[in-house]
Amino acid sequence: MAIVTVTVNGHDYQVACDDGQEEHLTGLAEFVNKRVSELTKTMGQVGEARLILMASLLIADEVSDYVDEVEALREELDLAADEASEAAGSAVERMADRIESIAARLETG
Repeated sequence: MAIVTVTVNGHDYQVACDDGQEEHLTGLAEFVNKRVSELTKTMGQVGEARLILMASLLIADEVSDYVDEVEALREELDLAADEASEAAGSAVERMADRIESIAARLETG
């Protein structure tokens, strides 16, 4: 298990992560720090806990929007897959009818 030092709002924190995840964790911390920095520019230093809470709520709101978007896209994909499946079924039925028709002509002809 790796230990990574990340900085948020000018404070260093040591955080444990799985080996190989250090760069990912550092990127996440930079993302959080950016949000906290944006808040301090508009709200000032209103306390570490409040800043972290506000940044967390902003990030959670973004994630919620992305989850809703993914769900909508999944529904569209499911609908498109159903429509494609129905179209393929209809095409197979038409081909089967043609084959039966050709076979019938060959038997009588």
